[in-house]
Amino acid sequence: MLDLPRFVEVVEVGPRDGLQNEAHPVPTAVKVELIDRLSAAGLPNVEAAAFVSPKWVPQMAGSSEVMAGIRRHPGTLYSALVPNRKGMEAALAAGVDEVVVFSAASEAFAQKNINCSIAESIERFRPVAAAAKAAGVKLRGSISVALGCPYQGDVPPSAVVDVVRRMADLGCDSIDIADTIGVGTPRAVQAVFAATSQVFPMARQAGHFHDTYGQALANVYAALQLGVASFHSSVAGLGGCPYAKGATGNVATEDVLYLLHGLGIDTGVNLRAVVETGDFITRAIGRPNNSRAGRALLAKWAAAQGEPACAS
Repeated sequence: MLDLPRFVEVVEVGPRDGLQNEAHPVPTAVKVELIDRLSAAGLPNVEAAAFVSPKWVPQMAGSSEVMAGIRRHPGTLYSALVPNRKGMEAALAAGVDEVVVFSAASEAFAQKNINCSIAESIERFRPVAAAAKAAGVKLRGSISVALGCPYQGDVPPSAVVDVVRRMADLGCDSIDIADTIGVGTPRAVQAVFAATSQVFPMARQAGHFHDTYGQALANVYAALQLGVASFHSSVAGLGGCPYAKGATGNVATEDVLYLLHGLGIDTGVNLRAVVETGDFITRAIGRPNNSRAGRALLAKWAAAQGEPACAS
């Protein structure tokens, strides 16, 4: 057996990354219940909101109301996406524990996603970073399309390293390496993390994998082999990317937990509670449940109770 991490942090991004692509508004009460269920399940970090213009991301309107409505669970960090000073002010007023700034490893994607260059995006975040430090709030950096871009194509590890350096200079406490369109494979994942670990501690990096090509769990395992011990996932595999057509949701939280627990790795998360939460949110928004482990476990439990073996 390889020397894998003994404990892995699972960062739940469903309430933000998972819901931002929904065509129809998700009621605030549903968002609040989703977040409360996830925190009660023991997830240590829940990406709960985004303080962005509703013009660009309509589903994130009402983030202040969502943050005001949740029951804060001891031990859970509540994080939010923040694009600028105005968003930072709203996030601090809402009492977030961690703010997330975001750029891309591809200039083409940066222009499509945030309407500026990579260098310009980093400059925009300097006031946000300063405010986070002054307020004692954690600062996380997220790097999109780190393993491939829908406009540019291949993204070399050197481009990812460049953005990691810039985010480290901002003062980011941790940095996410995101396969936004899900094209990465284990070899590519290991090449990227091997490169980024030369300029930023591996212990402060996370893998953020989408499952478009069915490689997300394999990519999680490949990153584990290098010592990555933090991964993002979305309950029931919800999500996508509005600027990357065809990209599917993040790897399902249920599937990641099933893998990690099967490897004997501690997460501190109750898998059954997460599976039940995936069933709740997919029924609430009328979406299929994209977690294979979630569907299988729901069917297994239903059969054990003599109910029809089906799941949403």
